[in-house]
Parts: sequence; structure tokens; C-alpha cells
Amino acid sequence: MRAIEAEAAGAPGTLLTVALAYSGRHDIVQAVRALARHQADAGLDDAAHTEQLLGRYLSTAGQPDIDLVIRTSGEQRLSGFMLWQTAHAELYFTSTTWPDFSRADFQQALHWYAHRQRRCGR
Repeated sequence: MRAIEAEAAGAPGTLLTVALAYSGRHDIVQAVRALARHQADAGLDDAAHTEQLLGRYLSTAGQPDIDLVIRTSGEQRLSGFMLWQTAHAELYFTSTTWPDFSRADFQQALHWYAHRQRRCGR
């Protein structure tokens, strides 16, 4: 992972997020706790709570929301994966297992995504 990260550092274009031992519920709870501490320390009331403000406390703060989730192994669930960040993501399901997921499988997922008519929750 470090070698891949070093190779891609500073490269323009697509952002790939890999999450290991990640829990979307835990991430949201931690963000709410941090926001509540910030609000108390700053003497602000709850009226100042917004989606954008809470997003600043997530583990992915500063990263754009996810556009495409590729779910392997035939599973058709998110399993708590980045619940907040995938609110408007397109979900691509494949029966191919992760160890067997090839460049051709990835290209197929991207082709599928390119032909989606994105409505982003509308």
C-alpha cells in the first residue's frame, strides 16, 4: 500500500479510497462527538449544525464524496462502508471475488458507471 501511495502521490485525476478495518457508524459517531465538543468549546448552539460542518469531522474530511462503490463477491450491501460519503454513490455489484478482480473487471465497472444517468438523489 505504501509503494502504491508513493507512486500515486501528487498525480492528478481520480481519487481512490481504500478503507481497512473501517466502520461507517463509528466514523459518524466520532464525528458527532467531535462536533459536539467543538460546539461546546465555542459556545455555539445546535442551530449551527449543518451537513457540511459535520463532514469536517469525518475521517475523510477534505475528500470529495464517493461517486462509485464497487462491491465484489456477489454481496449486495454496503456493510457499513462510508455510509455518509456514499449517500449519492452509484453501486456496482459483481460476483467476482476481490482476489480475482482484474483490470478487465475494473474496466467493465467503469464502463457501466460511464453509462449511468446520475441523479444524485433527485
